[in-house]
Amino acid sequence: MKNRNWMRAAVLAASVCVAMPAMGQEKTGNKEGFALKPGTVRIVLMRPVIDVGAQSTGGMFEPNADWTTQAREYLTVALGEAQSKLGNVVVEYSDQSTSDGPMVTQYSHLFNAVADSVIEYQFFPGNRLPTKKHGKSFDWGMGDGLARLTSLNGADYALFITTHDEYGSTGRKMLQIVGMLGGVGVTSGVHQGYAGLVDLKTGELVWLNADRQMGGDVRTAEGAQKRVSQLLEGFPGRPVEVAAAGN
Repeated sequence: MKNRNWMRAAVLAASVCVAMPAMGQEKTGNKEGFALKPGTVRIVLMRPVIDVGAQSTGGMFEPNADWTTQAREYLTVALGEAQSKLGNVVVEYSDQSTSDGPMVTQYSHLFNAVADSVIEYQFFPGNRLPTKKHGKSFDWGMGDGLARLTSLNGADYALFITTHDEYGSTGRKMLQIVGMLGGVGVTSGVHQGYAGLVDLKTGELVWLNADRQMGGDVRTAEGAQKRVSQLLEGFPGRPVEVAAAGN
């Protein structure tokens, strides 16, 4: 009887603490008419926002400093390898001679908020804002303040990268199994990433690649390379890679 009561309680907990079931949410969008020719601009790769941790039984995010450090190291290497293949000059952000650091951090958080809004109100028909009902108008921005940052002088665009990973704990995985037995959908793990290109002259978001179900375990070198490949898929101005004959 005790086991049966525990199972019922677990199923009830699952129905309370779990949000809507996850669905495919990979989308890429760009400002209407925007095109980027290879070899024409200078792009600054902003400091990636990387958060890695565990997902508790109740679905809460529990940061893990060791995992985040591992992910940052592997993603930095993977991004470094990818920079030369993006069709234009891409340099890593540096504010060594300025005091722009705190402001840049704020803009990174702003980018995340804008990306969330694009996903919520542009990419999915049921949630589209009245001004974006037809899904054709990609009109999002971060303001023109970026252009006034001394550390971005000489650049044309800023490339923002964000990854957020929550690996399901043992308790979360057990709850997922119990939920399945009770007919309640429980997700275990969160793996999302955003990559966006911002025009520094206007502050407009001209390209965004967003996925709330990304692949690649960022705690490993191979997984980080896979994640970066997904983040930069469809990057504007990137030369088309032609497969070698026989491949």
